This record gives sequence, structure tokens and C-alpha cells, in this order.
Amino acid sequence: MPQRAEIDPERVLVVGFGGAGALAAGLALRPREGKKPRPVGRTLVCPLLDDRNDTVSAVQLADLGGRHRGTNEAAWTHALGSLRDTADVPVYAAPARAEDPSGLPPTSLEAGSAETFRDEIVACASSIRAAGGDAEPQLFPGGFHGFDFLAPGAALSRDARDVRLKWLRRTLTVLTEPGGAAGFGREV
Repeated sequence: MPQRAEIDPERVLVVGFGGAGALAAGLALRPREGKKPRPVGRTLVCPLLDDRNDTVSAVQLADLGGRHRGTNEAAWTHALGSLRDTADVPVYAAPARAEDPSGLPPTSLEAGSAETFRDEIVACASSIRAAGGDAEPQLFPGGFHGFDFLAPGAALSRDARDVRLKWLRRTLTVLTEPGGAAGFGREV
């Protein structure tokens, strides 16, 4: 009989695409309030981070097909109802609203240059870095929302998956090396 693997809540790395990217980003805010799990890293792929939908890229790409400002507004309204675009939106639901991005685990944020979320993703990475954290924005020229899933064989999609795997390997290697620091300054 195979042994059952136990999940160590102190060694969880979260990954999320789109709306699940918002959940993964929000989950990493919880440990600052003493809640678990305490992710040691995050990979956020084209994540929805800000319900306000007012960045330059959201406005620039408002009338294009695929994921655009209108579909983004519909998604946030579905998720938040009447709270959307109010001061009452919880930071766990729209993580870009968190005023203090300190204490977050190492984060990789991915977007295409033709991504409606491009600028909120770059702003998120910048705020984490400004607070002393480790954030790597990965921008893929010509990529649109979900490009690597919708066109998996395209060279750009293969490049994006390569970059993602390299970041994951690098992050997980640091976490598993003897004396390697985990995302919150503790040793694993």
C-alpha cells in the first residue's frame, strides 16, 4: 500500500491564473494576520488583482476582443456584487487594494504586453519591491490574456512556460537547500 503524503502547511507554493491568481495573491496576505497556510512563494499568471479596472492597459485595450475591460468589469461584478469599485472590497478578493505589500513571499507575476491586466500586474510587482519584497514581473511581448493556454504550441507560449518553470525551480531550490531561506525569512 502506498504511503500517504502529508502536506506541510509551512511549505506551500501557490499558483493561480486569472481569477485564481487573485485568490492565490489574496491567500498570501492572510499570514500577516496569523492565519495559515503561509505560502513560501507565488506564481500569478495573468491575475485579476484590482476591481477598479482603471489602469492605462485596461483603458487602452477596452475595445479589443478576448479579455478586455468590459469582461473584466463583468467578472468583478459577478465576484463582488455591489461591493465592486467601493471602499468595502476586501483585500483578499482584490489584492491590489492591500495598502501594505510587505511580508509577502517571493512572487512571479506574468502578463502579456497586450494583456488588459498588464499595468496592474506591473504596479503590484513594483509595490512589493518598494516594500522590500521579492517580485519578478514577467512581460511577454504580444501576449494576450491566457495566450499560453490558448496557443500552447506558439513560440511565445513555450517561452512563457520556460520562464515560469525556471522561476519555480529557482525558488524551490532555494527553499530546499540546507539553510535556504523561505519566503518569510525563516529557514526550511
